[in-house]
Amino acid sequence: MAANEDKPRGYSYAQAGVNIAAGNALVRAIGPLAKSTARPGADAELGGFGGFFDLRAAGYSDPLLVAANDGVGTKVKLAIDHDRHDAIGIDLVAMCVNDLIVQGAEPLFFLDYFATGKLDNGVAERVIAGIADGCKLAGCALIGGETAEMPGMYAPGDYDLAGFCVGAVERGQQLTGDHVAEGDVLLGLASSGVHSNGYSLVRRLAADKGWKLDRPALFDMDHLLIDLLIEPTRIYVQSLLPLLRAGRVHALAHITGGGLLENVPRVLPRGLHARIDADAWEQPRLMAFLQAQGQIEPAEMARTFNCGLGMVLAVAPAEAASLSTDLAAAGETVHRIGEVVAGEKGCTVFGSDEAWSARAPWEAVHHG
Repeated sequence: MAANEDKPRGYSYAQAGVNIAAGNALVRAIGPLAKSTARPGADAELGGFGGFFDLRAAGYSDPLLVAANDGVGTKVKLAIDHDRHDAIGIDLVAMCVNDLIVQGAEPLFFLDYFATGKLDNGVAERVIAGIADGCKLAGCALIGGETAEMPGMYAPGDYDLAGFCVGAVERGQQLTGDHVAEGDVLLGLASSGVHSNGYSLVRRLAADKGWKLDRPALFDMDHLLIDLLIEPTRIYVQSLLPLLRAGRVHALAHITGGGLLENVPRVLPRGLHARIDADAWEQPRLMAFLQAQGQIEPAEMARTFNCGLGMVLAVAPAEAASLSTDLAAAGETVHRIGEVVAGEKGCTVFGSDEAWSARAPWEAVHHG
């Protein structure tokens, strides 16, 4: 027997569950997806240690940079369990870029983080294709990201996502809420569904009530319930950006975790209160279904879900009608939902049956 036949076999990264070759193949496969998001300031090439962005080429002279990061939450689990990977990346982009536009910033570039126990390139490509689609909808470039294969960290087939976006606004044009005044009109822009918040409650209801997600929804027989629940978060950037640059909006609130009650007051100055009439728009049938199935109190609905509104604008009364017309022309469904009044900083949602309110030290709240 040769002496080297007794030599112990050396370990490899692949034996530990990490496939470097598969990761490299994924980078090559998604290169064209990133390239498709190129915009002035970024050519969106992948492969370096970092991504460059040229603010001057993007047309900025004295910009402030604004950064946001977010995830998709347990909506990812719905996508995994029901093989709906193609649009979850839009959610990831939307949660970041909608947080930037409310500060007056144009989203410029995006980076993603995809983590899994064992890399499935087919699934990963579908997810990242959705991220590229979201970037194109928002007008930002996908300039980089990270794919992490971590054996033992995730159950088989599971993955998680995080997104990071940087935007810019010319100095002096940022939205801070300082211009919000008593008498301002509140306009609500329709959501595309549940968006990306409240899914722990959605999934709990689905399990407890025995929903058949792969069957037509009882309230919409033309669509499977899973498809209505997984509808991606609407991206409002392109419809809002021209109005912000024209100085026609006093403040914007992205309705995410905390719902109407906790997000609208974040853009109000001290001494002003938002009054929202829940009868001013028809609750989407999906929201009514969730509320009925869970016997959810109205205040809990307004703190957990967007209730059909993904974005709220505070505008001068003289601008409300023309802004509504312009937003409708841009593809938005617009509702006049209330007004800003004098009072303790907070939000009251009232309707024909219920009235509820929320007040808190909003100026200390930062995370979306």
